[in-house]
Amino acid sequence: MAGICRAKTFAARRWQSEKGRTVVDAEVGVARADGPRMPLVECLRVLRAVRGEAVVISCMGNSREWQSISDHPLDFHYVPSSMGQASSLGLGLALALPQTRVIVLNGDGSTLMNLGSLVTIGARGPANLTLIVVDNGVYEVTGGQPHCGAAPARADGKDLAFDAIARVAGFVNAYRFEKLSDWSDRAAEVVASTGPTFVLWRVWPIRENFAPRSPGNGPARAAAFRRELAARRTTERAGGP
Repeated sequence: MAGICRAKTFAARRWQSEKGRTVVDAEVGVARADGPRMPLVECLRVLRAVRGEAVVISCMGNSREWQSISDHPLDFHYVPSSMGQASSLGLGLALALPQTRVIVLNGDGSTLMNLGSLVTIGARGPANLTLIVVDNGVYEVTGGQPHCGAAPARADGKDLAFDAIARVAGFVNAYRFEKLSDWSDRAAEVVASTGPTFVLWRVWPIRENFAPRSPGNGPARAAAFRRELAARRTTERAGGP
């Protein structure tokens, strides 16, 4: 029944655009702040083109999209996941593999669940870590409700500036992208920058097939990823490329 209700919610939603206003769909009670946003899958395609041999950790909804376009031995789809912990996992890997670029794809809701990790990342200062926060303003999996960082859920009517929080938490770089052309133009530079680097993508929510799915047996995937990381660490200790 819950699945049917959720499907009806997404089918009924009318995504409107009224410049300069917060849009509320009265039929389902879903709200969002107006403004420029990007298609998530296209942002990911750009990332795929510039990631090189970086480790990429995806979680929650963004893992669904990333695994549809990327099949790399250094991809780890953290699904099922402990919500909010992908950033901490990425920090640990970045510290353990200082010569390897680590990219974390995190959701806005997941970031809210573990804001403290931003401070910890800023304190440790891993130069090889890039944290990308996918900001769609809602909790997709539970029906598209605005989270407490989105303008419709806030008393001041303003979206939470995740990039500003990252900056004061100690990230060396903090970028915000709302237009795909801007992200495409600067992606290679951003990913190669000396971090820790924070990237905010303002994207449109996904309106169907939104539930994250594990690409296979969890323990087996973790073991394979661990073997790949061990091989990488052996190469680093030997002074390889």
